[in-house]
Amino acid sequence: MYLSSWRTGQHPEQMLSLLGSPVEARTAVIANAVDALPGTDRRAAVEHEIQALTALGLRPVEVDLRAFFDQDPSRVAAALREFPLLWVRGGNVFVLRHALAKSGADRAITELLQKDAVVYAGYSAGACVLAPDLHGLERCDSPQAVHSAYGAPARFDGLAVLDYIVVPHIDSPGHPETEILGTVADHYRSRGIAHRTLRDGQAIVVNGPITAVH
Repeated sequence: MYLSSWRTGQHPEQMLSLLGSPVEARTAVIANAVDALPGTDRRAAVEHEIQALTALGLRPVEVDLRAFFDQDPSRVAAALREFPLLWVRGGNVFVLRHALAKSGADRAITELLQKDAVVYAGYSAGACVLAPDLHGLERCDSPQAVHSAYGAPARFDGLAVLDYIVVPHIDSPGHPETEILGTVADHYRSRGIAHRTLRDGQAIVVNGPITAVH
């Protein structure tokens, strides 16, 4: 896994190295964390990701999880298996969590990771959603956005791929959420809740039993 604080971070070569053969690797861009945005803004956000990943020599295409809502979970599982790399864009972690659950992608991604069949990469909400629990992140991301996007309540369980919460954008001047996420990290620290903080530019790289911050 390559879990960045912001965009592809300062060491995208670490992400590419996880692929083994990264040249022109097909990449699924999951951008549902921005589903609450107006359509034009959402399309621009997706295009930004595609351009950045293409510049790294990858072949990105969007996999919009909304196309799999309320379908047989095997459909999204089959779609995701076609990609060696999943790139999960940042945005609202609660909106992303709902989309993952509604499509069945949460279970599919968890199973792919257990089989070491995919590289999971992404930033901000794309890293946060892997936590056991999302409580505390509502200080930064509005759960109400789930109702705005889908007319549904937010859920606060994470995918539990990690046993800690990733808190991005810490000590990152210029990022609009750096201050509020500093209070989130303080909240976790004061309550002994397992978490790891990242500055913009940094990424957590998980390769088998080895976890490092770059």
